[in-house]
Formats: sequence, C-alpha cells, structure tokens
Amino acid sequence: MVRTIHISNEEKQIAGHIKAFVNLQNKDNITRTNTYAQYFKRNPEVKWAFLASMVSRNAGWNMCDLKGDWFPKILSKELRKRLFLTYERANWLIFSDAYPQLYIYELSKSLKQDLTHLLPVFNISSFMSRAWTEFLECGDEENLLISLIINEQNLIQRPVLESPLYQKEVFNTWLFMLQDWLHFSVVLFPTRKGELYGSSVHDFKKVDDRIELGKRLAKILFHPELVNDFIDFSDKVPHTGSRHDYEQFVFKEKKTDTPTLRSSFPVIQHHRKDRAGWGATDQQIEKWKKDYKRTLTKIHINDWYKKKQEQLHAGINLDSMITNFFTK
Repeated sequence: MVRTIHISNEEKQIAGHIKAFVNLQNKDNITRTNTYAQYFKRNPEVKWAFLASMVSRNAGWNMCDLKGDWFPKILSKELRKRLFLTYERANWLIFSDAYPQLYIYELSKSLKQDLTHLLPVFNISSFMSRAWTEFLECGDEENLLISLIINEQNLIQRPVLESPLYQKEVFNTWLFMLQDWLHFSVVLFPTRKGELYGSSVHDFKKVDDRIELGKRLAKILFHPELVNDFIDFSDKVPHTGSRHDYEQFVFKEKKTDTPTLRSSFPVIQHHRKDRAGWGATDQQIEKWKKDYKRTLTKIHINDWYKKKQEQLHAGINLDSMITNFFTK
C-alpha cells in the first residue's frame, strides 16, 4: 500500500526535482553506471554507490555478450532479447528505488537539513528509512552498505526472480541453469594493470545467496590493497558495455568480440505497477545484516576467468558443429 504523507510546497518541488533527475539518469545501463560512480566521488561515505556502479558495469558486459561473437551462435534471437530485458528490468528497478535515497541523503547533507522524511514519497521501504535515520545519527558506513545490499536484492525478488514470466522464459532455461551450475557467470572487478578480481555467481535465484554475494563483492571491492586500483579503473575507463573496456588490459592481442551497448540495444521504456514493498522477519534481517566473516580466497581470477572463457567458447563451437552436422 502506498503511504500518504503531508509535505510543504517547497518539499513537493524538491521531490519533483528528484523524480525528474532519477528518470533522466535511469535511461539505460550507461547512464546508471556513470551516475552511481559520480555520486560515489561526491559522497565516498556511501560505499554502496561504488559497488552499484561496478556491478552495473558487469550487467552491461553481460548484455553486450548477447550481441557479441559467441552467444548468437547458440541462442535464438528471442531468448537473447528476453535475457537482455531481464538484466535491464532488474537494474532499472534497483536504480528507481535506490537513487532517490542517495539523492535525498546528498541534499540533506548539502542543505544541512534532514530530508529523510521524504523517503515515503518514493515508496522506499521502512527498512531503508530506518537505515538512513541510523546512518545520519551515527555514520555507520558498513551498516548502510549492507542495508542497501539487502534492500536491492529483496526489491527485485518478487517482480523479477519470482515473476512467472521470467521464471518460465529465463530462469528455468537450460542456459541459465547451465551457467549457474558450471559457474560461468562471474562479477568482475578489473584494474588498468590487467588484473581481474571477483567472484562467480551461484544460486542466483535465492535472495539469501545474492545478499551473501553482495557482501562478498563489497569486501573485495573495498579491500584496502585493491580499492584504489578499482577506483582508478572506474575513473579512467569509460563504460561502453563492451568487454573491450577491460580486456584491452588483460588480453593484449585479443580482438574485440562484444559490441558497445548503445550500438546494440534501444532505450527501454519501463513501468512499475506493483509498488508493494518487501517484508522479512527480524530473524531474517538479523541474519542478512551479519558482516561477511569468511576469508576472501581465490579473488584474483585472471587464470580462472581465462579457463572459463575457453571452456565456454569450446562448448559453443562444439554445439555449433553438432547443429550444423545434423542440419546439413
């Protein structure tokens, strides 16, 4: 149920400005990625913004794979379109919910006035309203980071992961299950030194696992020995959606085999009819809010990534050969 709050005319103008800006920056994967990154540069205490920017880069690379040299060999045009729309929908939903929160905090800081009472105007969860109140009171950056991870993953659970349409046409397809089983999908954090760090994605349909992955990725991204290299990459390498963004540093001789996003996909017009929030028990939230305690192992993944790419390409070539043989 949409909450009704009473705000002044000045606050209505502020809310209208925020809505217009969010709609403008939620245009596509490129604008979202860049907006998150620019926000982090202005507000480095909001670590989630940098995590969101780097994960958004990965979403763009995954989208452009669908129009690259490999996946069109084994995936129908219709399936590739559905996969693109799944990435696009999830990331659009997250930005439409998260960026009003980020903007309200930034305005509160610049105006030296607490504007978090405007969060319900944007249908922000009561969980995140409390998280922002706590952050303004005590400045706990880690708690805010984990809270935003929890919120974004719960936000997309029902409208995307549990949607009957996406379940049937994406998450129960052989490709998605194969990638999940073989850990072909990975979130990469590259550097301009040609190093790759990150973690493979497994059990993507489960909100608990995605939250744990988010916390693990945050630990990698903000590792004190690595974070400056990741920031350097973000600042110096424009995001195009092509894997050439980072492969130019990792595989010196490799030709570009994925196109840029804006040369491949149209701007999608989204609508959000279901404004119902998400809920969880206190026990679930307590579990989700626990810090990521496990040791970070095997986060340097250059060799692993190269091997997985070779396996994936070999499998695609074999499938193409078998298909061509039986269709002659």
